[in-house]
Amino acid sequence: MNVEEIIKTKTNIPLPKRTIIHLSLVVNKIDEIIATALKPYEISIQQYNVLSILRGQKGNPANLSTINERMVTKMSNTTRLVDKLIMKGFVKRRVCKENRRKVEILITETGLNILTEIDGILFETEKRILENFNENDLNEFNILLDKF
Repeated sequence: MNVEEIIKTKTNIPLPKRTIIHLSLVVNKIDEIIATALKPYEISIQQYNVLSILRGQKGNPANLSTINERMVTKMSNTTRLVDKLIMKGFVKRRVCKENRRKVEILITETGLNILTEIDGILFETEKRILENFNENDLNEFNILLDKF
């Protein structure tokens, strides 16, 4: 019996543990579905997150620590993510004119264009993921999640 079957049968797993396992399975499934949607664009969920953060800067640069603070998944390899996006032409790096020790990251026009293309795909993917929930369900679910 796999973990999903155990959860469904509600065996003797204590409720807190069952809840954590269930949440983990759902998060992994959502990540898998979104990663599949992003695969044709050859970017990861984390790379997409960096691009979204930079788009939110509205033309202003961000440094690595700002990007890392705003990442959905906190990680220490933000530099590597940015390097990959630079190689793809989606972002550029420059030295700050006022402080030469500071590195600034900016999204390129190519990065903005790929995000625009991906936005529609992800909107449909998110709709599909949540198709079994009505608006009231989603509001209640968000209220519960806010307790974290």
